[in-house]
Amino acid sequence: MGRNKALLPLAGRSLIEHLLARLEGLGDEILITTNRPQDYSFLGLRLVSDLVPGIGALAGLHASLAAAHGRSVLVLACDMPFISRPLLEHLVGLAPQADVVIPRHGDKYEPLHAVYNQRNCLPALENALAVGAKRLISFFPQVKVLPVEESELSRLDPYGLSFFNINTPEDLAQAERILVEGE
Repeated sequence: MGRNKALLPLAGRSLIEHLLARLEGLGDEILITTNRPQDYSFLGLRLVSDLVPGIGALAGLHASLAAAHGRSVLVLACDMPFISRPLLEHLVGLAPQADVVIPRHGDKYEPLHAVYNQRNCLPALENALAVGAKRLISFFPQVKVLPVEESELSRLDPYGLSFFNINTPEDLAQAERILVEGE
C-alpha cells in the first residue's frame, strides 16, 4: 500500500479505529505493537515496540506477549476491519483449554487473529527467535494449539469477513463498499 495500513482511512476513520471499536470492553487491556509509536499517540493507548527490531511479525508477537499484563493475550492484525465480535468472544472463551487458540482454514492458521497464553508461549517464542525462526507459527510444536476449524468459524462469522484484510487499494475500495452495503 506504500504507507502504514493501520492509519488508512475507511469511512472517515482509520483501519485501527475500526478494529478498536469492535474490541471495546472485550479485555482488561489494549496495547498496540508498533515500531512507530509517534503514529499512534493520538489513540491514547499503551504502545510497545519490538524488543528485537528488524525481524518482522514474530518479533511483534514477542513484544506483545512480553508487555501484556494478562495471561491470555488476544492478538489481531491492524488491517482486518471486519472482525467478528462473536468469533473473538469464542476464541477468548476457549483460551483456558490451550496455549494458542487459533482459527484455521484447511492447513492455514491465522496467527494474527488468535489468543496466546503469555506464560507458556513466551518462552517457546523466545526459543524460536534464538534459533532465527521467522514464521509466526514456528514455536507451535512447543505449545498446545487448539485450532478453531472452518465449520465453527462459519457459524460465528457467516460471511467470513473477519479474515478480510486490506493489502491493496482495491481491497480498501471493497471494504468501503462492504461498509456502504452493510456487513
